[in-house]
Amino acid sequence: MRMWVLAAAVWGRTALSHSITAIMVTDDQHTIVTGSQEGQICLWDLSSDLKISSKEILFGHTASVTCLAKARE
Repeated sequence: MRMWVLAAAVWGRTALSHSITAIMVTDDQHTIVTGSQEGQICLWDLSSDLKISSKEILFGHTASVTCLAKARE
């Protein structure tokens, strides 16, 4: 049985630091994935008119994310 734990991050006027060290675009070109020096992975929505908005931020890595790869279906 899989158990999912959802987390929400809330901050004030200034967002967390996210120094991008890796970037990947999904095959459908609707999502950008970035890895950071701080160990976070962020998902960004990319609209057809090339506007980018944040979607999710994943925490948990204890080291920099220096590489991103797609998993097979």
